[in-house]
Amino acid sequence: MLVAAACVGAVWLLVRLWPVLLVVAASLILVGTLNPIVGALQARGLRRGAAVAATLLTLAAVFAGLALVTAPALWAELGRFVHELPHLQGRVATWLERSAFTTPLAESIRQADPGKLFVSSGREVFELSSRFGARAGYAATTVALAVYMLLDPERSQGALYAIVPRQYHVRLARVLLGLETIVGGYVRGQLITSAAIGAYVFALLTLFHMPNALAFGVFAALADVLPLVGGALTIVPIALVALPHGMPLTVTLVSLVILYQELENRIIAPRVYGRVLRLDAVAVTIALLVGGQLGGVLGALLALPIASGLRMIVEELRVELPGQPGDAADPRARDEQRAEETYEALTAGAPAQEAAVVAVAIADEIRKRGHTPAPRAVSMPAKP
Repeated sequence: MLVAAACVGAVWLLVRLWPVLLVVAASLILVGTLNPIVGALQARGLRRGAAVAATLLTLAAVFAGLALVTAPALWAELGRFVHELPHLQGRVATWLERSAFTTPLAESIRQADPGKLFVSSGREVFELSSRFGARAGYAATTVALAVYMLLDPERSQGALYAIVPRQYHVRLARVLLGLETIVGGYVRGQLITSAAIGAYVFALLTLFHMPNALAFGVFAALADVLPLVGGALTIVPIALVALPHGMPLTVTLVSLVILYQELENRIIAPRVYGRVLRLDAVAVTIALLVGGQLGGVLGALLALPIASGLRMIVEELRVELPGQPGDAADPRARDEQRAEETYEALTAGAPAQEAAVVAVAIADEIRKRGHTPAPRAVSMPAKP
């Protein structure tokens, strides 16, 4: 009964703290993405704070540049579409009246009032403003937490190692190194898929002599980051800019973009992410569905690195199933046991922050060499 009550309480706590867990997960992914860049700048002589500031300012400048490329062009196209909307209504209705099957739909389009649509949309935007404010608050908290961990990684790492029993420190270091590799692979995979669809949309619109092809290509690359709504965000502007040029061209462009999106979702993305995250196509699809159901767009965005991280953690913890041989029959387990004994001998009585440095060094040597390093391979950090 106590175990059942504890399980129910754990599930209730997980549901209540789900937004907090998403913020922490997003912060860790952001840290894992930016930490290699910060480390490279440090290796060139910059101090930690200056390296973090340079990285964040560069990232902000890149996003501002992308916004300047896309926002004015998209806004101009939207204004042109609103101005020509009555004329487009008549053209679409005339095109639908050619068939007896679509004649009723043509009459509905001809009598539709676009002003009511914009009024309704404005009301919905006003109702969603409070929710947007909450999301903006979570986003700001995510960035602030990531910046704190980037500025003082030793203290954050020491706090984590302080609450974990010392016999698991080497294994924890291996998990953290594995998570950094997973995040890097996820970011590289996302860059590949975003660049691919951006180049495709740019080439497609250029081929059909559509205006602002570069802006729409950049927008498609940015929208591709969002797993659930990215496809619609890409298609709708392309359809709006193509409508004044005729319905056949609009249908052709939208069909070609949808065809590429299906190709990316079914073939390109599972192969790219499956290779870097060590997840097969079925696992990638299920992870996206589960993440979207639990956390919406943000949950789907974090689903792949979280799923890959959980798989790696299970492997590192060596979870045994009934009937499997014990640690004594596993050479890898024996090597890791010797590494943990070496770590305990080297860090006896050391503070958690200093012991974490040794644990990371041992775990990194294990990953590079494929076996346990000798005790002399690592040493305690020098006292300040």
